[in-house]
Amino acid sequence: MCGIIGYTGKGRAEKIMLDALELLEYRGYDSAGIALLKGGSAQIVKGTGRVRDLRKLCADQKPEGTCGIGHTRWATHGGVCDANAHPHRFGHITLIHNGIIENYRELTEKYGLEGRLKSETDSEVAAAVLEHFYTGDPYSAIRRTVLKLKGTFALAIMFDDQPDKIFAVRNVSPIVAAVTPGGAILSSDVAAIVPYTAVYFVLPEFHVACLKPDGIEMYDLSGDREEIEWLKVDWDVTRSGKGGYPFYMEKEIMEQPQVIEETIRPRIKDNMPDFSSEGIPDKVFSACQRICVIACGTAMHAGLVGKSLIQAMIGIHVDVVMASEFMYNDPVVDKDTLVIAISQSGETIDTLEALKFARKCGSPSISIVNVKGASIARESEYVIYTNAGPEIAVASTKAYTTQLAVLYLVTARMAVARGLWGSEKIRNFIKELLRVPEVMKKILDTKDEIHRLAGTILNARDVFMIGRGLDYSILLEGSLKLKEVSYIHSEAYASGELKHGTIALITEDTPVIAVVTQEKLKSKELSNIREVQSRGARVLLLIKENETLDEGEKWSCIYRLPQMEDPFMVMPASIVLQLIAYYVSLDKGLDVDKPRNLAKVVTVE
Repeated sequence: MCGIIGYTGKGRAEKIMLDALELLEYRGYDSAGIALLKGGSAQIVKGTGRVRDLRKLCADQKPEGTCGIGHTRWATHGGVCDANAHPHRFGHITLIHNGIIENYRELTEKYGLEGRLKSETDSEVAAAVLEHFYTGDPYSAIRRTVLKLKGTFALAIMFDDQPDKIFAVRNVSPIVAAVTPGGAILSSDVAAIVPYTAVYFVLPEFHVACLKPDGIEMYDLSGDREEIEWLKVDWDVTRSGKGGYPFYMEKEIMEQPQVIEETIRPRIKDNMPDFSSEGIPDKVFSACQRICVIACGTAMHAGLVGKSLIQAMIGIHVDVVMASEFMYNDPVVDKDTLVIAISQSGETIDTLEALKFARKCGSPSISIVNVKGASIARESEYVIYTNAGPEIAVASTKAYTTQLAVLYLVTARMAVARGLWGSEKIRNFIKELLRVPEVMKKILDTKDEIHRLAGTILNARDVFMIGRGLDYSILLEGSLKLKEVSYIHSEAYASGELKHGTIALITEDTPVIAVVTQEKLKSKELSNIREVQSRGARVLLLIKENETLDEGEKWSCIYRLPQMEDPFMVMPASIVLQLIAYYVSLDKGLDVDKPRNLAKVVTVE
């Protein structure tokens, strides 16, 4: 979950790494540090706090060099203190680490490290084991160390007597690398690389990369040189900046019409959903007897929308399972179960391990991810990329809606593959899906109005959200967004369940956000809303623009959503909920992009 960077070349390593760490800070921001290799020794500058604090330390200590490694930390092992910040140095070894070394205690005992370590981290143990094995051959030391490690790791390593070289190896935790005009660079995320080049590669697991000023070499653990499989960034590299917005979250919300368009357009041919470029045969969609969606957090909420769509339109049973619980609840998946894994980063460890388990059970699999070459994409039988571009804010917005867009396409293709829809129904479905970017733009044009609505819950201690069917599915995500960035306690409830206990929480002036977009459920949802109103709740209602309401004087806070067919209303409603969360956080003066205790990419279980 930490961010790592390494650079060697002709440039000023300090500046390159500090700039990159700012882009990687969403992966962790409780401490940060860099190490520069010069004159046979590494100078380390590190401490608790953000990258901006590290910049101040560097300004004071003035490290110099053209070869270095850097790290921004989200603590998983050892508390938040200067000693536990990365990089770590033991003897002639300096390294940074993303992941968890599970057997660090056994290694500490086996190699007599008790009392010799300066930190409480498992990462320093890895450095000490490397030092134990190092006799002048980096590859031998790395190979022997890696064979001793249990757990997940992405390691970037400098040896004092290997000038201008950085070595990297990984298991599960990601590393991408590239050659730049002035040297070579590695990172945990391609977003830190694209300012320098659009061509990169994903370091395969248990392979060693050696970065030098004039290029990169890669070897397997047997010492045989391997060919590098180069990839090309397929989104506009300028998207990695804030684009003039105060926070990445607002920028990424505003980008949604464009990225939705870029996600769906290439997969529509002759008004038909088409996954031929992904190589997914119709048999994958027609042969399955059930579907199991594996995901975490926001991606799981996207899966719940997909579940509603597929069950209603295709008539096939869909389970949505928290990836963290999947393997521990005796899952029933087999060759007749299509497994769909959803992850923005493609590196979510719980989802990755669950996907591996499902594949061992013989299940065909499709992954929906945003990062080309990510671990989940490589592990999956088929992959659909969401084309959202880099998402830097910890709270996911455009990744979520592009995941939804892909699930709409999957639903339509499944209907085609199974012969369930005629040509007219398919054309109408695709026509409505293609309207989504235009409707989203209409919502974004009213963001000042949504800002005013957000003010009604600014000082709330608790916020409840109610809806039914698809409305409930998107409220789960809306509630998570509000919790993540504003720290207001928020819960989403299926409104029909209110009378079964939840309504006891409603008191005078309790804010309730209600979404009513499904015609078949409208009367029941409005009845549930009146139940909370009668107990003093202040209701913010999201409803279609053409809907009439009785007792108009009671609806003091209403947002009218642009009209779409019912199954598609989740898209415009989602953007309103995202903006409400954003503006509440903004007006409370919080760090919108980096909520406390959170990191965007969860690569440890």
